[in-house]
Amino acid sequence: MNFRQVRKKAKTVQNVKKITNAMQMVSAVKMRKSQREALEGREYRAMLDEVISEVLSSKSMLKESKIPWIETTVGSRSLCILISSNKGLCGSFHSYLFKEVLDKQDLTTADFIVIGKKAAEFITRTRTKIIADFSSQIPFIDNVSAVFSVIEERYVSGQYSKVFVIYNKFITSFKNEPTIEKLLPITEIKQLDKENKEIRTAEADYLLEPSGSDLLKPLIDDYLKEKIRGAIRDSEAAEHSARMMAMKSATDNATELIFNLTLLGNKLRQTQITNELLDMVAATS
Repeated sequence: MNFRQVRKKAKTVQNVKKITNAMQMVSAVKMRKSQREALEGREYRAMLDEVISEVLSSKSMLKESKIPWIETTVGSRSLCILISSNKGLCGSFHSYLFKEVLDKQDLTTADFIVIGKKAAEFITRTRTKIIADFSSQIPFIDNVSAVFSVIEERYVSGQYSKVFVIYNKFITSFKNEPTIEKLLPITEIKQLDKENKEIRTAEADYLLEPSGSDLLKPLIDDYLKEKIRGAIRDSEAAEHSARMMAMKSATDNATELIFNLTLLGNKLRQTQITNELLDMVAATS
């Protein structure tokens, strides 16, 4: 490699560095917005979990309410909602998520609702059935009602006995965790005892008005929608976080590569000058 080639390569890497640095800043802005929305929604979902737990502890209500979400249906297959993104360049965001699917889910007895083109491509490669694809409508959060309608139709009709949501849970700006949460059936909801730090099942019995059948159905519907909405919010925050870190790593690597190419170029240039001086000395002697 001569001096001109090194200089040309260094210029190319410098242009790449500008692109990755710009993508890092854009992802940082999107991450902060998505992170705020994800964390704010968690407080509401935690409260909703507590309400559902208290309501389902009422045995009299469960007897008078005929809610299909509560009991297991006769279906032999499971339905999975797989949430990814439409774009790449986000490090291990997708690879760990898809590995979790392969390790924890039996694809021979599972059908999928996919949100995100990467999820659709992955499920297509595994030759597993996709019953609904919500990758085209952006933002994904607008698909919650449509996804819920598909789940309600398929589960109530008895086609599926279990429903899962699979996504990357946002933990910090540097960490996300592939997560599989069971949505249906809601057979038992437990709550955390803050004093004993132990999981316990609510046992109280409540008198609720209007009737339990009128109250429980819309409450559980809202609970399921919020679970799906929260998974999408977490996935978006984790995606932007992973892309920001990937672009930061690429920018740092480009900086190091430019430094090494600059050193190599200086050495080649120095060698070239030395050879020219030796040629001049030899010509005059």
